[in-house]
Amino acid sequence: MNADDAGAQAGRTVYRIHWLPGTDRLHASCFCGAEQEFEDPVVIWDWLLGHPEGHRPRPAAAHGSPVPAAALA
Repeated sequence: MNADDAGAQAGRTVYRIHWLPGTDRLHASCFCGAEQEFEDPVVIWDWLLGHPEGHRPRPAAAHGSPVPAAALA
């Protein structure tokens, strides 16, 4: 079990922010499945913590993976 799995099992919300090497861009992933790129870290946190405003979860993957339950609420 990795740290994200442990956090999810403990009932905590998991957010991910990845730096895109070679750019000034950051890629954010919300627990609902929505993803977006930003240049300003403050704007990322406003977007993530302002859930669900501005969030449009990505559709289920082509291989039939379900959309996270939080995205359906």
